[in-house]
Amino acid sequence: EVQLVESGGGLVQPGESLRLPCAASGFTFSNYPMRWVRQAPGKREERVSNINGGGGVTGYAASVKGRFTISRDNAKNTLYLQMNSPKADDAAVYYCAGAETRGQGTQVTVSS
Repeated sequence: EVQLVESGGGLVQPGESLRLPCAASGFTFSNYPMRWVRQAPGKREERVSNINGGGGVTGYAASVKGRFTISRDNAKNTLYLQMNSPKADDAAVYYCAGAETRGQGTQVTVSS
């Protein structure tokens, strides 16, 4: 069974850091490009970042470029999103996606 499980969400203050892991199973993780998307109430879903299978090519939405970093550890079948200097607008449910599936999401709340 193809499965993606996000974790690491929670309450973070503006300016702090948060790392979201996404554990993958049921498929050859390194063969697939992966991405992070987010959904905030009342807003359209936004593709936050993407990464190729080898991890050497990445892309970012303009809204997070320079603050967020996507990475992957293919030996551990895990995708990451490092969130630095989060803002109130970054509050959302974050999903990892790839291999024609997505996880259940993890909630990130940004508040002082």
